[in-house]
Amino acid sequence: MNTYRVFIGLGSNLGDRSAHLNKAAQLLGTLAGSRIVWLSSVYETEPFGNPDQGMFLNAVVELETTLTPPEMFKGLQEIEHTVGRTPSERWGPREIDLDILLYDGLVYADEEIQVPHPGLADRWFVLVPLQEIAADLVHPVNGMTVDEMVHRCAVRGRVVKSPYHIVA
Repeated sequence: MNTYRVFIGLGSNLGDRSAHLNKAAQLLGTLAGSRIVWLSSVYETEPFGNPDQGMFLNAVVELETTLTPPEMFKGLQEIEHTVGRTPSERWGPREIDLDILLYDGLVYADEEIQVPHPGLADRWFVLVPLQEIAADLVHPVNGMTVDEMVHRCAVRGRVVKSPYHIVA
């Protein structure tokens, strides 16, 4: 059975943002065959795609897991449902958003997911927390480290370390 090093982006800008991140992180640690390896700091960030909404709290969790990408995706959807995510428009406000960013060097795509996350290199709000815990990690498609992607990211917004913390 393969074990994968997986990085999950967490975001919230509705309701008790910090509580949503904490609940999601706790549930990530209960996924079958998975354990939390590292948690980034929490960052307050500007919304991406639709600026007419509240500020986000974002973080990144590193997991060690035996789950495949489709199994992980299903688990993330279940966690979002449990935390209370309600349907909204693309890039709209949400209670919780969980995205697979990188999956141990795998490149994978099906009708529901694409790994690595296709927008990763252009998303400052997730690159900064990812850099904190995995600066030397190499993107399997563009060949850049996370640190290099941070320095080359053209779309930057306000990303400030928050006083909130994730306790998983």
